[in-house]
Amino acid sequence: MEQKTYIKIPLERLGALIGPKGNAKRRIERAFGVSLSIDSGSGAVEATLGPGGEDVTAIFTVQKIVRAIGRGFNPRKAERLAEEGFDLLIIDLTDYVGRSKSAQARVKGRIIGKNGRSRALLEELTDTMISVYGHTVAIIGRVEDLNAAREGVLMLVKGAFHKTVWNFLYAYRRKRRKKERTELWKEVPEPKAELR
Repeated sequence: MEQKTYIKIPLERLGALIGPKGNAKRRIERAFGVSLSIDSGSGAVEATLGPGGEDVTAIFTVQKIVRAIGRGFNPRKAERLAEEGFDLLIIDLTDYVGRSKSAQARVKGRIIGKNGRSRALLEELTDTMISVYGHTVAIIGRVEDLNAAREGVLMLVKGAFHKTVWNFLYAYRRKRRKKERTELWKEVPEPKAELR
C-alpha cells in the first residue's frame, strides 16, 4: 500500500526545499526512498513512499524535514531530524503576542539579539538549532534539550531579562553534563576481583 503525506510550506521556502538544480529535493528523495511532488502555486508538498519502501517511519521523518525547511532551516540542518532522538518543535508567537506585527518584531528581536548573539547563546546552551521565521520559532534538537530551549525562548517572549534566561540555561547545561558524566561512569563495567 502506498504511503502519502501532505505538507504546506510558505511559497518563498520552496526554493530552499528544491535547492540549486534540484539537489536538496533529490538528496531527500534518495535518502528516504520517497518522491516529492511540489506545487509551486500553493506551496503544497506531497511526499510518497516509493514502491518497496519498507520503512514507513521514513514518511514521517520527511514530513518533519519539509516542515523544518518551511520554517526557515536550510535542508542540511533539517536533515538532522533523521537522527535518532531528534525532533522538531515549533512555537507560534501569535499564541503569546497576538497578530500585531510590531509586537512580533519586538519579541523576535529579543530572541535573535544583536548580531544574532542571543539566538547563538540559546543554541549553544541547549545544544539545539533555532530558526526565527515569520511568526514562529522552530527548534531542532534532542527531545530532552527541546524543553529547555522552549522554556528559554518563552521566558524571553514573556519579557524575562536576558541574564535571568542565561542563568536558567547555564544551570540546565550544568545539570545535563553532570547527568551525562554519571551515565558514562555507569557504562564502564567494574573490574572483577580475582579469587585466590
